Amino acid sequence: MASDPYPNNDSILSRLLNSLHRITSAWGTVVVQGITTLGDISLFAFQMFIWMFRARPKRETLMQNFYAVGVLSLPVVALTGTFIGMVLAIQSYHQFKNLGLETRLGAVINMSLVRELGPVLAATMLAGRVGSAMAAVLGTMRVTEQIDALTSMGANPIHYLVVPRFMACVLLIPALTVMADFMGIVGGYFYSVIILGIDHAQYLRNSRDFVGGFDLFTGVFKSVFFGAMIAIISCYRGFHCQPGAEGVGRAATAAFVQSFVMILALDIVLNIFLDAVYFTIWPTGAKLF
Repeated sequence: MASDPYPNNDSILSRLLNSLHRITSAWGTVVVQGITTLGDISLFAFQMFIWMFRARPKRETLMQNFYAVGVLSLPVVALTGTFIGMVLAIQSYHQFKNLGLETRLGAVINMSLVRELGPVLAATMLAGRVGSAMAAVLGTMRVTEQIDALTSMGANPIHYLVVPRFMACVLLIPALTVMADFMGIVGGYFYSVIILGIDHAQYLRNSRDFVGGFDLFTGVFKSVFFGAMIAIISCYRGFHCQPGAEGVGRAATAAFVQSFVMILALDIVLNIFLDAVYFTIWPTGAKLF
C-alpha cells in the first residue's frame, strides 16, 4: 500500500506553533531582562547621585581617579585624533579636488572633528581604556568580597568607589575631547597643507568661516553625557559581576560594548536636540561667533 504523499497537517501546525512559542519566549526573555537591567541601572545611578551631593569624596581619592582617567588617557586620545584628522584629509581630498573645492577641505575636516568625531572618539577611547578597567577592578573587588567588607565596616561602597570615578569621567572627558579636536585639526592641516600642498591661507580662512563656536560647544556638551554614561555602565557592571575570573572578563567586555552602543544612541538624540535648539535661536543658520 502506497504511503500518503501529504504529511499530517496537524503535525505541521503543531511544529509551527512550537517554533513560534520558542521564538516568542526567547524574545520575551530578552525584553524582560533589558527592562530589568535598565531599572537596576537607573536605581544605581540614583543612589550614586544622592551620595555625590550628600558627601564630597576625599581629595586623595579624586586626584587618583583624575590622574587615571585624564592624564593617562591623553596619549591615546591625542594619537587617535591626529590619525583621524589625517585620514579625513586623505579620503576627502580627491573628491573635493574633482569639484575644484580642495581649499574647502579644512572646513569639512574641522567641522567633522569638533561636532562628531572628536567627542565620539574620545568617549570610545575612554570606554575602552577606562571603562573596561573600572568594570574589571570593581568586579574583582566584588568577587574577592572587598565591597562586602566595605559595607560591613560602615562605609558606603557607592560613595567610596563609584562617585570619584563618575566625577573623573564627567569632568575630564571635555578636556580629552578638546585634545582630540586639536590634534585632529593639526593632523588634517599637516597632511592637507604640507603634504597635499593646499594653500595655507585659504585652508585656514575656510575653516574659520564654516566652523563656529556653537560647533565646538556641541562636541563638548555631548562629551559630558558620554562620560556620565560610561562611568555609570562600567561601575554597574563591576558591582554586579558574576563570580570567578570569567565573570570579571564578561563584566569588562559588557561595560565596553554597552557603553559604545549608548554613546552612539546618545549621539543621535543629542544631535537632534542641539540642532533643534540651534535653528530655533538662529533660524537663518548664522554662526554664534
